[in-house]
Amino acid sequence: MAEGVVALLIAKLGFALAKEAATFGASLLCNEASALRGLFGEIREAKEELESMHAYLQGAERFKDTDETTRIFVNKIRGFAFEIEDVVDEFTYKLEDKHGGFTKKMKKRVKHIKAWHRLTQKLQDIKGRLQSADRRKVRYNMREMDREGRNGGHSGSADHSLNLVRGEDLVGIEKNKDKLMHWLVGDLEEPRSKIATIWGMGGVGKTTLVHHVYKAVKMDFNISVWISVSSSYQVEDLLKKIASELGITNSVANENRSLVEVIHNHLEGSNYLIILDDVWNVDVWFKIRNAFPAESSGRFVITTRIQEVALLATKSCTIKLEPLERDYAWQLFCNEVFWNNDNKTCPDELENLAQMFLNKCGGLPIAIACVGRLLSCRHPTYSQWESLYEELESQLSNNVIVDVNTVLKVSLEDLPTDLKNCFLHCTIFPEGRLFGRKRLIRHWIAAGFIKEAGSKSLEEVAEGYIYELVNRSLLQVVQRNSYGRVRRCRMHDIIRVLALAKSEEESFCQYYNGSRPFSTENTRRLSIQGTNGEQLTILSSATSLRSLHVFDSHLRTDSLEAFLKPFSLLSTLDLQGVQIKRLPKMVFNLFNLRFLGLRDTHIEYLPKEIGRLQNLEVLDACKAMLSALPVEVATLRKLKYLFVITVPAGAYGRFVVFDGIQVPKGIGNLTDLLALQYIEANSEVLCQLGCLTKLRTFGISKVRSGHCADLCGAITKMVHLVHVGIFALDQREVLQLEALHLPPTVSKVEIYAQLDERTLPQFVSSSSKLINLTDLALCWSKLYEDSFACLLGLHGLVKLVLGTAYDGKELHFHATSLPKLKALGIWGAPNLNRVAIEQGAMENIVDLILRDCPALDDLPHGIEHLRTLEYLELHNISEELTRKLQINEESKERDDDWMKINHEQRRWRKWRGEPAKPGSSQVMGEEEREREGGNERKGKAYIFPSSMFAAWKNSVQLAVIGGDGLGDSTHFH
Repeated sequence: MAEGVVALLIAKLGFALAKEAATFGASLLCNEASALRGLFGEIREAKEELESMHAYLQGAERFKDTDETTRIFVNKIRGFAFEIEDVVDEFTYKLEDKHGGFTKKMKKRVKHIKAWHRLTQKLQDIKGRLQSADRRKVRYNMREMDREGRNGGHSGSADHSLNLVRGEDLVGIEKNKDKLMHWLVGDLEEPRSKIATIWGMGGVGKTTLVHHVYKAVKMDFNISVWISVSSSYQVEDLLKKIASELGITNSVANENRSLVEVIHNHLEGSNYLIILDDVWNVDVWFKIRNAFPAESSGRFVITTRIQEVALLATKSCTIKLEPLERDYAWQLFCNEVFWNNDNKTCPDELENLAQMFLNKCGGLPIAIACVGRLLSCRHPTYSQWESLYEELESQLSNNVIVDVNTVLKVSLEDLPTDLKNCFLHCTIFPEGRLFGRKRLIRHWIAAGFIKEAGSKSLEEVAEGYIYELVNRSLLQVVQRNSYGRVRRCRMHDIIRVLALAKSEEESFCQYYNGSRPFSTENTRRLSIQGTNGEQLTILSSATSLRSLHVFDSHLRTDSLEAFLKPFSLLSTLDLQGVQIKRLPKMVFNLFNLRFLGLRDTHIEYLPKEIGRLQNLEVLDACKAMLSALPVEVATLRKLKYLFVITVPAGAYGRFVVFDGIQVPKGIGNLTDLLALQYIEANSEVLCQLGCLTKLRTFGISKVRSGHCADLCGAITKMVHLVHVGIFALDQREVLQLEALHLPPTVSKVEIYAQLDERTLPQFVSSSSKLINLTDLALCWSKLYEDSFACLLGLHGLVKLVLGTAYDGKELHFHATSLPKLKALGIWGAPNLNRVAIEQGAMENIVDLILRDCPALDDLPHGIEHLRTLEYLELHNISEELTRKLQINEESKERDDDWMKINHEQRRWRKWRGEPAKPGSSQVMGEEEREREGGNERKGKAYIFPSSMFAAWKNSVQLAVIGGDGLGDSTHFH
């Protein structure tokens, strides 16, 4: 992955060269101009050389692990690239250091002349050493490389994988085995081909499952063949392999007919089974499909790690394999470790250690098999097993789980350069830590990993990368929002082990927790995970550091101050969650800083020195303790993201009301801003907001009636808005927003204010033209039956929240209302006593939450029509309805209200990891709330079994929650 390092450096050199004209356009000292001219020349030569290197590295990466000479040369190139980056960063650092008065600036320029000569000499020295290394390696011989890449590229062998598993060790596959067998042989008389796909991450057991089925059914076919597909396949070679496996002789294949025609004629009239194992690209199928007769009883099984390939399946004939459930994983583990014992059981004294090994495997069959084989060769004693566990901890993937590497590393090598950098960046997060989509996107953009592509914004390109990593089974989605976008994801533990090893090998990133070996040589990114200030001194020699991420909440300011001194070229400093009240002064000397993360810290103020960070692109102080920003923030012209959200104490009791902070009146100078949340409204600031035309996310609080005209005028100029939030000063403030015209790009709108009687109809009328609007939250709005009916015409809504917004007595959902809605939350409706739902309304609803509705004395009438409903929460409802719904665990009685909620299948939403007993209560703990995305659903949740009811095609989890329930109006499920 050295090409990723070089690609980033090429871009950085391009930015440096872009400064050349501007630099010589300024009045320079004669000696300074001469020195700079020589330095720019060396930078230009270095860029041209690196571009040639990059082309070479893209080919060399595929087989450097099997060629020692290539491996050494690739490592040298990476080292030279780091040295060049150090030169360019120091050059940029000094060139942009323009602080101080005239005399101080002149002294710096004279002093810099020596620096320009020194850096020029250093680049010349690097170039000479590179040329010397090049003489020991054939220079960029792509023809030889291509030949070796084609012959030696990955070609997964079925036998290699299958030797890992014996018949008695096949666990947890029965359901999928039966399903696949039914697809293949259930109706062989059907004269049409069928494709089944099995997909999932590397090592999850795709090949094992298919091979097991293949052996069982191949005798039902006239012809059956197994083809292992290379990730760097050539169409002609693949067709030759298929022909060979079909028994077509070379003489027939070499006749004047094409291979496609030969294979087609050979298969015509037969019922045949063809397995295509480990397919990496949909093009594989589209380029060879004409070789197979369409009107035949052909059956195809494709295994893949790529979701896009899995979509080739006929109808719904696709299986996604997940890591093994705990019971199956334990069974496989014991089978592997104690294969030579009759009972295959683990001794009691080793069970705790065995569970620790199993945790490392993360349910991945290949990892369980590899670790199990290692343990089976050790004496079953505590000391022997403990020794192996420590080896597994320290050696990562170098030799302990080498077979896992063989299977999984191909996934990494197949990634495009930019995607490799984004993937390896995920190794900064501690084991088991969830990371959010937006946080990743901001990090990737600030690090320079993302480039604009056509009309797509940087954010859209970055989000596409996340989905690509998910589709390649390299990231796992833990939570999606109501409209299907990834909210949080994680890295499977085994993938993480491999990625960490690759990351350290490539000097991309290391992590330090105070207890593992650490090398500071060429360390570019560092993740500090649970250490103390005294231990940080060992890291001070990592002077090449560019990115620092701290996951230790107890780190002190003084420890951080001393630690940061050597890292003058730091570009990313993320202190999210670190409980410090002030930033170390050293931070404001980091002129190269692009990302400053202060989210969830106790930072109370930012000094005027913040203005020295002229390269800053991201300032994330969300939920810090700031009350105002200094005027110098308005001079940070490169700023793209400014998050200064504060949440008042106790705001989570009903729904979230964000507070903004005071920003300087020069905020209009920050014309590159893409996100600005949340600022406090005042007349001076409102007059400048119209200059921020690139904003995609905008939030403003403490809005008064007198601000509305200026606010609506400013928002009208924000033609790229996607998310807008407007919060009034308080519940009593009435806002006249009839002049609010949102752009068609808007997808999420939050308005927390009493709305003028004229506002809502006009707003809904204009919103009906917003084809992308999917998420609407209205709070304090004083809606009644007539005004609420206007909202039912917003057919694109996926989530609707009304918080202390409805004063009517009845909610009526007519038959065609809200067809795409998946989540509906009603908070604080004191007069609501009846909810009526016609058949056909909200036909895609998943979550329905009614909170603080004390007059509601019956279940929603027509709730039985909501066939997709999975979660119904009733919180702080009338005593009468509460009494009806609460069921004594020992009681067998059910009244008519319960019969409105029907079930057939037990698709429980897992709060505890297993279905609750009928009528039992559950209180969600911290881990469960984290898994559910931070939703604060506390209290008792009564879950009832499907045997009670008979009509619905899904199960509903009904929660009757007591008065301690907490909620988030904009983030439920």
